[in-house]
Amino acid sequence: MRERGATDDPGAARIAAFTGLADRQLAASYRLAAVLLGSEVEAEDAVQDAAVQAWDRFASLRDAERFEPWFQRILVNGCRDRLRRRGRIRTLPLDDAPEPSRAFPATRLAERDALRRVLGDLPAGQREVVVLHYFGGFTLDEVAERTGERPGTVRSRLHAALEALHAAYDAADRADGGASR
Repeated sequence: MRERGATDDPGAARIAAFTGLADRQLAASYRLAAVLLGSEVEAEDAVQDAAVQAWDRFASLRDAERFEPWFQRILVNGCRDRLRRRGRIRTLPLDDAPEPSRAFPATRLAERDALRRVLGDLPAGQREVVVLHYFGGFTLDEVAERTGERPGTVRSRLHAALEALHAAYDAADRADGGASR
């Protein structure tokens, strides 16, 4: 005797498996896309597009344990395509990012604004690595897996990005006479 609601339909099992895996990724994927794209609306579209692509390719996923990096790679590639079509990043919503310091509130706002500007000026590959590593909390090997790059390339891009961020902060600090320290 079959349980009530049980089905032998492989399509239903596939839908249930995909939905269970995808649902766990949506919130983190949305935050990642919002920081990469600098737009909440565009992030929603990117995550939805990534979910549709993942569904279309779900049969090719060999190991369900690898769903998270596989899905995020689809998402990161989709964000890259959007940035390429758009040409340049506009703004970055870093409201959930950790505060750079515990200084006077106006200083924190100025630092957040400066971070938005300099992060937005980084080349896309460097920005992806910084966002995935520092805002996404991924190790460099996990970043490599999610971007499809070699770990050495990821390390190199992170190094170059940090050098550029330091230089931009130093230049901004010199421009305002060291008032931000």
